[in-house]
Amino acid sequence: MTLFYLAVFALLGAFARYGQTLVIQSVFGRGFPWATLSINVLGSFLMGFLFFLTLERISISPALRTGILTGGLGAYTTFSTFSLESLVLFENGEAWKGGLYVLCSVMLSLAAALLGAYLSRNLGA
Repeated sequence: MTLFYLAVFALLGAFARYGQTLVIQSVFGRGFPWATLSINVLGSFLMGFLFFLTLERISISPALRTGILTGGLGAYTTFSTFSLESLVLFENGEAWKGGLYVLCSVMLSLAAALLGAYLSRNLGA
């Protein structure tokens, strides 16, 4: 069942990533990697929230949990894309954009994971 859940949630995660990229780029353009940043921040929030929710508050099968966290969020989040986009910004002489992107990605994603963990542990408590 684990492989089945991995495949299903990876497909959903990839579709969600692509859809969000299209929406964000249509609103904000392509001058700054807003789509990847938003995906990394939301993915970090969801990882923090769902990891602790399924560990401490609700019981789901290990196979389903692996499918959601590894398959779904693994396909949805975009760290490799983040790395490449950062490199391209630096190589194109846009060091301030590259630095801003790295700083925002790390700080906002960490804050989102912390918020997700906090909410999953304290909702309805």
